[in-house]
Amino acid sequence: MSFEKKHWLRTALQIKGSVLLQVLPRSLFCGAFGLVITIAFVHGQPVSLPALASLIPNIVLGLLLVFRTNTAYERFWEGRKAWGKVVNDTRNLARQIWVAISEVTDSDRAGKIAALHLLVAFSVAMKCHLRQEPVGVEIKPLVQPAQFARLQGIQNPSLSVAFWIADYLQLQYQRDRVRIHQLTEMQRLLDGLVDCLGACERILKTPMPIAYAIHLKQLILLYCLSLPFQMVGSLGWWTPPVVMLISFTLFGIEAIGIEIENPFGRDPNDLPLDAICETLLENIQDLTELRPSNHPQDLPLIAAYEEQQNGGYS
Repeated sequence: MSFEKKHWLRTALQIKGSVLLQVLPRSLFCGAFGLVITIAFVHGQPVSLPALASLIPNIVLGLLLVFRTNTAYERFWEGRKAWGKVVNDTRNLARQIWVAISEVTDSDRAGKIAALHLLVAFSVAMKCHLRQEPVGVEIKPLVQPAQFARLQGIQNPSLSVAFWIADYLQLQYQRDRVRIHQLTEMQRLLDGLVDCLGACERILKTPMPIAYAIHLKQLILLYCLSLPFQMVGSLGWWTPPVVMLISFTLFGIEAIGIEIENPFGRDPNDLPLDAICETLLENIQDLTELRPSNHPQDLPLIAAYEEQQNGGYS
């Protein structure tokens, strides 16, 4: 059972992760404006204008808000799918490197571990790039000192890490540690990681058109400020709280769309990129504790077994 189902009331009253603090000042402003109109109405001013209900049809504003929220969630979900593919491709590529590349010497094993750490470094560098932050100490244990120095100040460090992984794979093929069809499959997975980087960059660098955002904000503000004139004649002193509640609803829906349209930051509603990178590191560490059959310590045993089998058939 999810936390949301188990703790429904606690979730409803939760402040962290909500847009309450963002939209509360605007809602209070609309409520105060409704109070001013109510006072004017009580003092006999002709401020009751029910005809303003047709100024902005509810269905038009509703459709605009739904489109805004759906577009933002589509960007959020596309980012999550891209990072899900990063996780899957990293795991598959790490498994193939660990199993398919032969370990003739002990240095081969050290090189494989370094390559697996580079896979995690790619995700960490990709996270920093999408957050528009420089690579920090988080990536330092995953790369060589010279590589860490090289990543400082690079516009897109993920591409450099991908280059180092590709260079390692090509070198293993030239050293006859991996076969051509295995190299092709590994390069395909590496290409998939770079494709995910491009997909996330597309989300990051394609914001909502400013004309649409401005127009929606203008319509919401105009609608909320017209509410007191529509309601004061029938609600009286109830007008300010009702206006504030309706304004809170509309401003909140818009704020949610703004909150999730860039899912790569550090806000509570953004993707948990730190947790994803930590999970990948744990997966790689677990993988390196396994010993493939082509480990140097196993080669004499494998040779003796093959000799025994061949002798049995002779």
